[in-house]
Amino acid sequence: MLRLPRRRFLSATGGTVAALGLGSAGFAPGRAQAASGTVRWVSPRGTIEVLDDYPYWVAKKYGWFGDIETTLEPGPMEATATIKLVDQEQSDMGFPSPGVFSLGLEQGMPITSVWQMGAFDVFSFAFRPGEKPADPKELAGKTILLGSIGWKSIVDPELAQLGIDPASVEYAEAGNLWGQALLQGQGDVALSWEGLRAQWTGQGLEFDYLLPYDFSRLPANTFVVRRSDAEDAAKAELYEAYLRAWAMGLEFGYLNPRATTQIVMEQFPGLASTLAPDIATESMMQLAKVFRGPWDQREGWGWHDMEQWQFFFDLLLEIGQITKPIVATDVCSNAWVPAANDFDHAAVQAAADGFELSDDYAAVDVAVIESRL
Repeated sequence: MLRLPRRRFLSATGGTVAALGLGSAGFAPGRAQAASGTVRWVSPRGTIEVLDDYPYWVAKKYGWFGDIETTLEPGPMEATATIKLVDQEQSDMGFPSPGVFSLGLEQGMPITSVWQMGAFDVFSFAFRPGEKPADPKELAGKTILLGSIGWKSIVDPELAQLGIDPASVEYAEAGNLWGQALLQGQGDVALSWEGLRAQWTGQGLEFDYLLPYDFSRLPANTFVVRRSDAEDAAKAELYEAYLRAWAMGLEFGYLNPRATTQIVMEQFPGLASTLAPDIATESMMQLAKVFRGPWDQREGWGWHDMEQWQFFFDLLLEIGQITKPIVATDVCSNAWVPAANDFDHAAVQAAADGFELSDDYAAVDVAVIESRL
């Protein structure tokens, strides 16, 4: 099992950002401010009122997108909507799971992954308390609840890597309340993911979990664009600057998870009303662990591990989810990653140090949360 180096959790001991002389908009590097254009990003979840996109909201708060006009769109919940919208030029960048990305490739969509957001697999399996099997291979024969039947493309490879024939399970589509459906006994197990796991706990949905760190070798969601954009040298500056802002938000989140969570909760008061600060921070930290991954083996935020991706594509071919081989380096690109990671790390550190936490978030014990991750 891979373990991350221990985080440095920073408290708000240095005063506000304004007190540091950095200004309310922060200090977006000149390179980021020089780029201009529009980037429309679409979510696979049907909502943006979640903690998953915390790097974006941090970057927005500090002005790290500079002159780039950005939109974050919820998109339909239908599994392949995020790649269809990119393919049909209704959005510029989507955030599909690896399985959904592979479906688009199988259908001939000219899309390329340019940013591996999740270095660890994000998906887990939820069971009613006391019903979690001792061995993940006991998922065979279960009825698995999904929000959308399209999520089958997510679960099939999760099972296959364990040596389970996906045909041995039954899938049941339960819509937005698939977690509640599990408690009601409508299935044996429900698909979940890091971040959502803590949110379900905060909503009173108590489950036992098979966590991805214990069994999975698969990658997680990535940012995909049209292949024509990925190969367009004229657009490189725009996308590098856009992804640089995300990288800065990711770094801020690693340095100060409480501040990051507070920023998102201030953006979405409705979400804040459903999650206590400690539960919200735990959700954010679950996501941050996935996004950072095995840091000493990566080459910066957003970097694709091509061996990991090749294992995944080979597995899909083996189970028939794709019908022809896919070469990871043909459809995944690290071309924009070096420039995106070329930012003022000291400035991000200063912002993380200087953020003024509310009393509620200052009281959150991140060491206790980390012990549960």
